[in-house]
Amino acid sequence: MEDDQIIIIGAGPAGLMAAQILAEKGFKVHVYEQNKAAARKFLVAGNGGFNLTHSEELDHFIQKYEAKEIQQIVKSFDNQKVIQWLLDLGITTYVGSSGKIFPTKNFKPIQVLKAWLEMMEKLGVVFHYEHTFINFDDTTVYLKNNDQTISIKYSKLILAMGGGSWKKTGSDAKWVEILAQKNIEITPLQSANSGYNTNVIFHHLQGQYLKNIKVSFDKEEKTGEIVFTKYGIEGSPIYYLNRFTRKHNFPLTLNIDLKPNLSETEIREHLNGSSKISSVLKRNLKLSTTAINLLKTLDKESYLDLDNLAKTIKKFPIEVLSFRPIDEVISTAGGVAFSALNSQLELRDFPNVYCAGEMIDWEAPTGGYLLQACFSTGVFVANSIANS
Repeated sequence: MEDDQIIIIGAGPAGLMAAQILAEKGFKVHVYEQNKAAARKFLVAGNGGFNLTHSEELDHFIQKYEAKEIQQIVKSFDNQKVIQWLLDLGITTYVGSSGKIFPTKNFKPIQVLKAWLEMMEKLGVVFHYEHTFINFDDTTVYLKNNDQTISIKYSKLILAMGGGSWKKTGSDAKWVEILAQKNIEITPLQSANSGYNTNVIFHHLQGQYLKNIKVSFDKEEKTGEIVFTKYGIEGSPIYYLNRFTRKHNFPLTLNIDLKPNLSETEIREHLNGSSKISSVLKRNLKLSTTAINLLKTLDKESYLDLDNLAKTIKKFPIEVLSFRPIDEVISTAGGVAFSALNSQLELRDFPNVYCAGEMIDWEAPTGGYLLQACFSTGVFVANSIANS
C-alpha cells in the first residue's frame, strides 16, 4: 500500500476522520488545509458548548437527517462508536441534561483536537497547511501555496471542504464553482441552523429567553428555548424547524406554545378564576416575565378576551420572513447532490474522487448531529477506499 498516496483536501472533522481510518489501515495519507491550522470550525463550534454527538436511541437519532443516504451512513458509524473513538483518544465523555454528549469538564476543545492530531502523526499522516484547493482532474489535484501552483498526483482524492457558513474558519464554499464547472450537480447552498428574520421586531425583548416552550410549524414541533434578537428569533427549536420551513415560501407563521404542560382548557380555567390577568399569568400559570411581556404585545381587546388569551398562550403566532445570511449561520444545507455520487460517495464522473462531510447535500439540527454525520461520512469514505 505504500505507493497508494491518498490526498485529503480539508482538515475538518470529516477529513481528519478519513485520514485516521486510512492511516490505521496502512495507507499513506497527506492532508492539505488552506488555513494555518486544522479544524478551525471544529474549535469555534466548541465555544458554544462542545457537544460531539447525542445519546439518543439510534432509530430516533437518524430521523434528524432528512437524507436517507446519510441515515444509513450514520448507522454504520453511530453515536456509540463516536464515544468509543473518543475514549480511544483518551477523552472521556458525559451525557448532558438534554441528551447531548460532551467531553468531561477537564477536556477543552483544543485538547480534544490536539490528542487527535497527535494520534494521526503517530500513524504517519502528513499535514500541509496554507494550501488552497484550486482544481483537480482524473489524476492530479492542484493547490496554491505562497502564490505557487502545486500539482500532486493521487491514487484516491477525498474532498472534505465543508459548507459555506463561518467563512472566517475556512468554510468559504469556493469549491462550488470549481465542481459546477465540471458539470457535477450541486444543490445550491442555503442557510441551515439559522435564526429567522421576523415581521414584528420585539425590541423590548431583545436578549431575553423563552424557556420550556414548544415551537411548531405545520405538523412539526420542538421543545426547548428561544431568544429574541435585534432581527427576530434564534434557538435550537428554531434551527430544528429550518428543514421543514425550507419546503415552503416565506412569509410563514411559527406558533409558540408558552405552556406546553397545560391544555387550553386548563389555562382557561385558571384565567376565569381571577379578574387580575397579570397575576394569574405569573402566579398560577407561572409564566416568565418574558412570556407575559410577549402576550402584552397583543392589542388590548385580544389580551382581555380570556378565551382568546388562552388560545394565544398555547399558540402565539410569529410571522417569519427569511433565514439569516449564510455566513453567520451554524451550517448550510445543499452541496454535492447524492445523484452525482455513487453508493460509496465517489463522484460518478470522476472515479477515485470522493466527497465527505458538510459539502454533501444533507442537513441536520444542532445537538451533536452535525458533527456525528461529518465523522460518519469520513469513516464511510475511508472504508469505501480501503475496500475498493
